[in-house]
Amino acid sequence: MNTNNVPKDGLAGFKENFRADFLSGFLVFLIALPLCIGISLASGFGPVGGLFTAIIGGLVVGLFQGCQVSIKGPAAGLIPIAIGCVEAFRGNPETAAVAYQCALAVVVVTGIIQIIFGLIRAGVMSDFFPNAPVHGMLASIGILIISTQIQSVFGQAPTKGYTAVQRLMEIPSNIAHLNPAITLIGLVSLAILFIMPRLKVPVLRKIPGPVMVLLVSIPLGLYFGVTQDHSYQFAGSTYEIVAKTHAVQLGGNMVDLITFPNFSFLTHPISIQFIVLFALVGSIESTASAKAIDTLDPFKRKSDFNRDLLAIGVGNAAAGMIGGLPMISEIVRSSANINNGARTRFANVWHGLFLLIVLAAIPWAIAYIPRAALGAMLVFTGLRLASWKEFRHMAHVGKEQLIVFLITIAVTIGKDLLWGIIAGVVAEAVINLLHRAPVAALFVPKVVAHDDAPDTVRLEVQNAATFTNYIALKRRIFAVDPAKHVVVDLSKARLVDANVMEYFQEIEQDFARTGRKFVVTGLERHTPLSHHAHAGRKLAA
Repeated sequence: MNTNNVPKDGLAGFKENFRADFLSGFLVFLIALPLCIGISLASGFGPVGGLFTAIIGGLVVGLFQGCQVSIKGPAAGLIPIAIGCVEAFRGNPETAAVAYQCALAVVVVTGIIQIIFGLIRAGVMSDFFPNAPVHGMLASIGILIISTQIQSVFGQAPTKGYTAVQRLMEIPSNIAHLNPAITLIGLVSLAILFIMPRLKVPVLRKIPGPVMVLLVSIPLGLYFGVTQDHSYQFAGSTYEIVAKTHAVQLGGNMVDLITFPNFSFLTHPISIQFIVLFALVGSIESTASAKAIDTLDPFKRKSDFNRDLLAIGVGNAAAGMIGGLPMISEIVRSSANINNGARTRFANVWHGLFLLIVLAAIPWAIAYIPRAALGAMLVFTGLRLASWKEFRHMAHVGKEQLIVFLITIAVTIGKDLLWGIIAGVVAEAVINLLHRAPVAALFVPKVVAHDDAPDTVRLEVQNAATFTNYIALKRRIFAVDPAKHVVVDLSKARLVDANVMEYFQEIEQDFARTGRKFVVTGLERHTPLSHHAHAGRKLAA
């Protein structure tokens, strides 16, 4: 696609790209419907919380989001925090009766904080958090999702109070006591999700996996009667099907299902803990997703991360006020949006409108979706987040990156996401110090500018170039006269970490799009820490 023919924005863009955005919005809506319900149920927010969030993410946030082709809505990545929040309030005698409402208050305050993040231009945080801890956080989330959702595939519920490791160790027992009818639905759904991308038939490959899961699992659910309480015989044993456990039950129409937050316990330690978690992890994951979406955008548009944070903050505050989950720029649905030909933010708006129509007009249709199918979708998402390819990629970038990645996972699984990301960042900084990065250069890079030619500025970086001082270094690079080329000279830098090597490649691509040159020199005497193109470089002694 011609990157010079960038779609218009605003009303002109709406008219110009109506057909493409309308079609993509509809296709993404088909994917989002079951995923939003599944994420919501897994988060302890009730079946429509995720739909409320996606509707607001489309109809409200979609109008002024900073990432053109992203889809805003609930994400599997926030399930561990959401369910942890609800369970923490439920386990406290003071808040047990209003646990869900207290969690909604946390979402509202998180949104307000993200609005502030956007206003103070905190979108720059996307450049601070190093890649290994972020990837470790996502892999940890995948493991946590699998540990809480694999039981539903076998027709069971996770044991309350168990850690992720205990729940994973419980899987053999889940299999031994599986419900055959429900397990068939769950395993068939999981198989569909694995097989669909590998089909050779072009027509079938165009059908999104979650849509095919619905087309198969709903008839199976009706056949086995998952919407009605009953027992059945199989292989000489009796099994129970309980509609409340094995099917989605709304319990009313859209207006009846609106739940308002309870702000009475905002100063409670549980509230403070999860406000910090949602604001930090949600913002990191959203900005990281927006950066990834930029690389997929065929028009190579750059997101305004500050505007996106502001928009998401408004969306979260609004979602929390009516019973919704927190939202982010969701990478899976955004990728599908791009692949389906979306051109502007209005594809997200259409996706939200279609969800609103279904929830308002035919909410009864949702009750036919088996929970085992929703669980299978989330298990599949978890397996992709915690894929062995992630471990292999980190090992290829460098052993030190793999160490940071594994530390992040271990602390997250053993403690929580906040401590996991902190541990990963600290581990990365410590490793940089061990590789002779000066303490004085950790946050303030020493950069000397040289005018080597009328049209070129050479920035000589001394001491070190690491993730901790990259924001300041990037600011110096982009402060150069936009009419001039930039050469970054690293010959006197003791260490250039893997994050900066990757960031430099992104800057080179940004400069190339505007006809400027960005060149990195001075690495001849540096020893790479691996054979990967983004490997860290250490100056030879």
